[in-house]
Amino acid sequence: MEAIIRRAKASDIPHLVDLLRDLFSIEADFEFNAGLQEQGLFMMLQSSETRCIMVAETDKNVVGMCTGQLVVSTSKGGFSGLIEDMVIRHEYRGKGLGSHLLGAVEKWCFSSGARRIQLLADKNNKKALRFYSKCGWQHTQLICLRKTAD
Repeated sequence: MEAIIRRAKASDIPHLVDLLRDLFSIEADFEFNAGLQEQGLFMMLQSSETRCIMVAETDKNVVGMCTGQLVVSTSKGGFSGLIEDMVIRHEYRGKGLGSHLLGAVEKWCFSSGARRIQLLADKNNKKALRFYSKCGWQHTQLICLRKTAD
């Protein structure tokens, strides 16, 4: 399948919000709120040195997205890349777009100085976990904990 993998731009935000709606429908830990997701995406686009949104586009339609951010890792003594929001529209899955999109964000992380990259995935999303494993991602002994302000 012919696809373009490129950096997202502000005009993509409505399409990205729709993709997040799809993603959050399968992730038990997140609630979709279009206003909040739009705000977060806008924030991601404001700092292109430390944040990245890549999109997969076919026939001028955004059909996938993946975000990456740099954080400081004390264990690595430098930056670590945090990958989030990896999603491909259902009808485009299994065609290689996801691995190209994820690879583009991985490349951005490492070329931006990250010494390792990490991501979170829903533990019940077996298809996603198989996909990440096929892409060379390894499980760790760490678990994710969170606390919210609300």
